[in-house]
Amino acid sequence: MSRIYLVGAGPGRADLLTVRAAKVLSRAGAVLYDRLVSSEVLELVPAAAELIYAGKEEGRQEETQARILIQLEECARRHEVVVRLKGGDPMVFGRGAEEWVWLARRGWDVEVVPGVSSAIAVPALAGIPATLRGVAGGFAVVTGNRKSGCCQQWQAYAAADTLIVLMGVENRAGIAACLIEAGRAAETPVAFVENGTTPRERVLVTSLGKVAHDEADVTSPAVMIVGEVVNLRSELMPYLACAIA
Repeated sequence: MSRIYLVGAGPGRADLLTVRAAKVLSRAGAVLYDRLVSSEVLELVPAAAELIYAGKEEGRQEETQARILIQLEECARRHEVVVRLKGGDPMVFGRGAEEWVWLARRGWDVEVVPGVSSAIAVPALAGIPATLRGVAGGFAVVTGNRKSGCCQQWQAYAAADTLIVLMGVENRAGIAACLIEAGRAAETPVAFVENGTTPRERVLVTSLGKVAHDEADVTSPAVMIVGEVVNLRSELMPYLACAIA
């Protein structure tokens, strides 16, 4: 019987894949991959495998998602090993849980292969740890794709020592304004890490107030980090060059 794997591709670099993910990819007959999966990771897919782009276009997410589910079934009828490849971890804002439930209800054999989440790995590799004793005793990860103009949704997260926002670039000014309205100081440091772990990585450090006034020039994809841990980057930067190439 065919098996469908929901695999996390990690934050970008192929050497940040888990051993299990690399092994599954090497055996894949078909791979359906998302927009944020790097070309470096896709190079690990066998040349003979079906490679299907499954990225979502703005405004057509539901239509695309329905098509992906059908494609997964069709591929599973042709191949013993089918991989649904998602950036980061498939269970963190990747709709992996929805696909898992849908496939399980239809009788498919599904295995989840967790990935290194971009929410934690991208800031850390840029010199911004999610927690630090005496500075940040906890963190929250939230999607930036929340209802526009509804600040009440951000009140529950405003008090988190470190707030990490994924997919928040488009709504960054509104998010920052809502956090300030909920009590977060305008001087709170904020960092955006664009294209994390890749050669195109760019880091912008600013303040919550400036982001609220739309003074942060950022492009997607980027991870947004709010909190005092952002200040550690300046101290840790001299040591980041020591990372293994």
